Amino acid sequence: MKLLFDENISPNLPGLLKALFTGSAHVRECRLLGLPDEDIWEYARANNFIIVSKDSDFQQRSMLYGSPPKFVWLRIGNCTSNQIVALITTHEEDIRTFNNDALEAVLVLS
Repeated sequence: MKLLFDENISPNLPGLLKALFTGSAHVRECRLLGLPDEDIWEYARANNFIIVSKDSDFQQRSMLYGSPPKFVWLRIGNCTSNQIVALITTHEEDIRTFNNDALEAVLVLS
């Protein structure tokens, strides 16, 4: 299971979470930085990523189009990369269960 981190999240996160989510990437690594959400959505769908963002736009897109890709919405304010790592690590099993649930498109973590 691979996570694709949006530009509003530190590009260091894939490296910090590589033990749990091998193959994860940041939009910067995928040459998607600054591109419209639609391009990120299509890239994630075509490459089997789960999008991770603080941006509600992906939640709206999920409601409109469903999945894939799936979307993990981080409903947290300004925080450090370590706090995001702790949140994702704490919810690792929830993310894995969400990934395997064909009916779910959005997972909210706060």
